Amino acid sequence: MKFTNGYWLTKPEFRISYATQCVRAEQVGNELHLLAATQPVRGRGDVLNSAVLQVIFSSPRKDIIRVKVTHFAGEKDMGPHFATYEEDVTPEIRITDDVATLTSGRLTVRALRQEGIWQIDFLDENGNVLTSSGYHGMARALFEEYGPTSIERRGDSYMVDSLMLDVGETVYGLGERFTPFVKNGQTVTMWNADGGTASDLAYKNIPFYMTNRGYGVFVESAADVSFEVATEKVERVQFSLPGETMTYDLIYGGTPKETIGLYTALTGRPALLPAWSFGLWLSTSFTTDYDEKTVTSFIDGMAKRDIPLRVFHFDCYWMKAYNWCDFHWDPDVFPDPKGMLERYHGKGLKLCCWINPYIAQASPLFMEGLQKGYLLKKTDGSAWQTDLWQAGMGILDVTNPSARDWYCEKIKAILDMGIDCLKTDFGERIPVHGIQYFDGSDPLRMHNYYTFLYNQMVFELLKREKGEKEAILFARSATAGGQQFPVHWGGDNSACYVSMAETLRAGLSMSHSGFGFWSHDISGFEQTAPADVYKRWAAFGLLSSHSRLHGSGSYRVPWLFDEESVDVVRTFSKLKCSLMPYLYQMAIEAHEKGYPMMRSMMMEFPEDPACDYLDRQYMLGDRLLVAPVFRTDGEVTYYLPQGEWFHLLSGEKVQGGGWRKEKYGFLSLPLFVKGGTVLPIGACENQPDYDFATGVELRAYGLQEGETYSLTIPTTEGTVDATYDVSIHHGEVQVKADTAKPFSVQVIG
Repeated sequence: MKFTNGYWLTKPEFRISYATQCVRAEQVGNELHLLAATQPVRGRGDVLNSAVLQVIFSSPRKDIIRVKVTHFAGEKDMGPHFATYEEDVTPEIRITDDVATLTSGRLTVRALRQEGIWQIDFLDENGNVLTSSGYHGMARALFEEYGPTSIERRGDSYMVDSLMLDVGETVYGLGERFTPFVKNGQTVTMWNADGGTASDLAYKNIPFYMTNRGYGVFVESAADVSFEVATEKVERVQFSLPGETMTYDLIYGGTPKETIGLYTALTGRPALLPAWSFGLWLSTSFTTDYDEKTVTSFIDGMAKRDIPLRVFHFDCYWMKAYNWCDFHWDPDVFPDPKGMLERYHGKGLKLCCWINPYIAQASPLFMEGLQKGYLLKKTDGSAWQTDLWQAGMGILDVTNPSARDWYCEKIKAILDMGIDCLKTDFGERIPVHGIQYFDGSDPLRMHNYYTFLYNQMVFELLKREKGEKEAILFARSATAGGQQFPVHWGGDNSACYVSMAETLRAGLSMSHSGFGFWSHDISGFEQTAPADVYKRWAAFGLLSSHSRLHGSGSYRVPWLFDEESVDVVRTFSKLKCSLMPYLYQMAIEAHEKGYPMMRSMMMEFPEDPACDYLDRQYMLGDRLLVAPVFRTDGEVTYYLPQGEWFHLLSGEKVQGGGWRKEKYGFLSLPLFVKGGTVLPIGACENQPDYDFATGVELRAYGLQEGETYSLTIPTTEGTVDATYDVSIHHGEVQVKADTAKPFSVQVIG
C-alpha cells in the first residue's frame, strides 16, 4: 500500500508515525528490545503525546534474525499464523552507548543509538551492510479519513517497514507471479485469486522475497501484505500490513540457494515425491465429453504409439454436474468405476481425481454438512453460499477438526476404490466479510491461509491411506509453507507462446519462493494450441519437474495435433525417463535442502550479472540448462555462462560466456550439460520408476585431467543405491564405484 505522495508528502488520509530515534535498548533473555520514539527526544517533555514502537530482535534459527514491531500490544490476535520450524539459538547481544547489536551465526543487526536518528543495519559476517531500515522506514500508519479512491475503513491501522536496495540489486519471489521475473518496479499484494496467468493476480502468494545480494525477507503474516518493490520509494522494498504489529525475518544464506535452503528450513521442506509422479500425466481435460470408452482410447492410443504414460487424471466431470463435490462417480458415464480403475491399474497406470473444498447445494453432502455445522458460516450463524462456480455452493470449514474428518472420510471412499492421488483445485475464492470460522480465526488472514489447511488435510490423508512415500497432490493454490505438500501447477494459461513464456516466469518465481516441485498445463489450458505451440511446449513441459497434458474444451492427446506431435511427446517422455537417475537425485536435494528442481540462471550462477534478468531459460537441477523455444520459426536466443557446455542430444561442445542465436527443429532445443559433469543416464526409457543404478551409463562431459566428479544414484525410495568417483588420469577414465550393479562409462569432450 502506498502511504505517500512522492518522497516528502504523506497522503492526506493517513497519519504516519515513523521510528525516529532509539530511546531505549535492553537485553531480555535471548532478545534485544528497543523502544523507538516517533519524534526526536531532546527533553523530557518530548516523551509525551506521541507514539512509540516496540522493536524486538530475536533469532528463530542460525543466520536468521526476526524483527517484531508493535504499536498497540493490546490488539486481539485471532490468528492464524504460519507454522515455523525453529532452533534453540543463543544469539550474541551487545549494548553500548552508541549501538546495540544482535548476532546470529553470520548475520548481525545493528541499531544506532543517537539523538534524532533511526538506523537499523543488517550486516554480513564481514561487516558489510546487506540492507537497512532508516529514515521514514519503520512506521505505524493510521487511516483517518476517506481519500478520493480509498476503500479502507476509518481508523484502520497499518504497520510498515522498508529496506534499502543497493545499486544493481534485484528482487525475486513473492509467489507464483506471471509478471516480469525481476520484481523491481512492481507493487505486489498478497491476495490469492483465481485470475488466470495473464494478470498480476496470483493463485500462490508467498510473502517472501530474496535479492541477488544473498539474503531474503519473510513477512510472517497471512494477511494481505503489500510489497512496494522499488515503487513508492525506488530505493527500497516497502512492506505493510493491517493491524498493530508486524513480524518479519531477515534470512541470510550468502547465496540464493542457501537463502532458499534457510527459508525452507524455517517454513518447511517439500516432501519427497514418488518416482512414478515424474512421468507423463494425461487428463480427460475439463469440459470435454468422456466416458470409459473415451478414456481407454486415450490410454491405449498412447501405448500403441509407444508413449510412456504413467498417470491418468479424471477432471471435474467424473462427478455429475451440479454435484461438485459429492465424491460419487457419475453413473451415466462411469457405471463401473471400481472395475474401470482395476483395468487401468492393470495397464500399469497410477490414477488421479479432481476435487475441491466447495460443496454445491445439489450435492447430498451439502445438507449433511449444513446440519452438522461443517460449512463456513456467516456471522449470523447461517451457511455462507454463492452461485459463483457451483450453484448454491458452501465451503468446508477447514478449521473444524470434525469437518476435516468428515470430508476426508468421503474422499477415502474413492481412494479405497483405487485412486492413487488427488488434484486439489481451487482454494482461492474464500470469502472475508461477515464470516466466522469454527476456531475463531481472523477471516482476513484465513483468505490466504485456507489453502494451507486444505492441502495439508488432503496430503496427510494420502500419507495415511497410501503411505508416506506415495503421497502427492496436484494443487493450484498455496501460501507460505504450502511447499510441504507438493506438487503445484501453474493454473489457467492460454494456448500461445506468450502464455508459455508467462508460465515459465511463474515457475521461476516459484523457485525463489521455496517450492521445489512445479508443473503446468502443457500447450495451455484455454483454447487449443496450434501444432507448433503444442510441440514446443511439450519439450518444455517434459523438462519440468512434473509434466501434465491438460486442457479445457479439447483433448490434449498428441495425435489430434499432428503426427510429429506424437514423435515430440514420445521423444521427450523417453528422454525424461532416462534422466531419472539425475532428476530423482535433484528431487531428493529439494526435499533435504530445499533447493528447487527448476532453478533460475541467477540462482545457479549468482556471480554472473548477465543471469540476473534471464527469464526464458533455466537450470533443471545444477547441471542441465534448458532454453525453451518460443517462436513459430524455431529461432531461440539464449545465454551460456562461462565454461564448456555440451548439447545433451547432439554432443556438440560449446564455449560459454555469451549469447547464442540458433534455430531448432521440434525434436530438439537448447539443452546443455555443464562441463565437468558426470551425468547418469538410466537404462529405462519407458517409465520413470525403475532400478536407476542397474545398467546406468555415466557420461563424463569435459572432465579435466586430475579432476574427480562424485555422484550418487538413488533408489526410488530415496536412499543411496550406488556412488561413483569418476576421474581422468593420463587421459584415461577411472571409476571408483561402490556398487555391484553393472554400469558403463562414456567420455564426451
